[in-house]
Formats: sequence, structure tokens, C-alpha cells
Amino acid sequence: MNTPAITIYHNPACGTSRNVLALIRHSGVEPAIVEYLKTPPGRDQLVQLIAALGMPVRSLLRQKGTPYDELTLDDPKWSDDQLIDFMVAHPVLMNRPIVVTPLGARLCRPSEVVLDILPSPQLAPFAKEDGAPVIDGKGRRVIP
Repeated sequence: MNTPAITIYHNPACGTSRNVLALIRHSGVEPAIVEYLKTPPGRDQLVQLIAALGMPVRSLLRQKGTPYDELTLDDPKWSDDQLIDFMVAHPVLMNRPIVVTPLGARLCRPSEVVLDILPSPQLAPFAKEDGAPVIDGKGRRVIP
């Protein structure tokens, strides 16, 4: 059987990113893991990723723990192309985790968003690192 191709743009220091990776693995799939702070996507790949996400470039920018404020990226003078250049120069500005599957691409915040694009169901109950339930004993998504 062919395993679906799933890629996660991951930061192991991020709890949300770790939860998303665990949910992917909990569906029986080992994804391709791109630690984007170590191996950031190039400009062309980032442009393709943003197109696949179908979201405004500004929505992909991360503010917390980044040079966002220092670079005044909230200023509307910056074009999408310029904002992409900033993300290429400072990969930490890219929000995470981003997951790409055969069913689409999503910025998985909150982590449960990944369930919308996983081709395979969850194999058993699952709870986030903080203990919050995500999948119940019947493999169904828990709605808070």
C-alpha cells in the first residue's frame, strides 16, 4: 500500500507543532518533517506554499518571538513580495506548523485543524500534551 505523502513544516520547540506531528503519526503515517528553522524553504517554495494555503501573506506572519515589531511588518507599506522576502531572510517569521497532504495545505493552529486534511483516520484516542482530548475512544473528533 502506498503511504500518502504528508509534509509538516515543524518547529520541535513549539507545543502546537509537536501536537500536530503526533496527530499525523496517530493516523498511521510518518510524514516528511521539515524543520524550517534549520532548512527554510526557498523563496519559490514559500510562494508555492502560500498559494497552496490560499491565505494572505500577512496571515502567515508570526509576531511572537520574532523580529516582526523591530522590522515594523505591521506597516501596510510592505507588499506581499517584500513580506515574503522578510520570511526568507528570517524563517522564524513563518507561522507554524504548516502541513501539506494530498487533501490540501493548512496552517494548523489550533492543532486539530490537521484532522481536516489527513487522508487516514485516527487509530485510537488522542490527547494534546496539555491533556486536552482531541480524539475519543471511537476515533471521533472531540469538539470542545
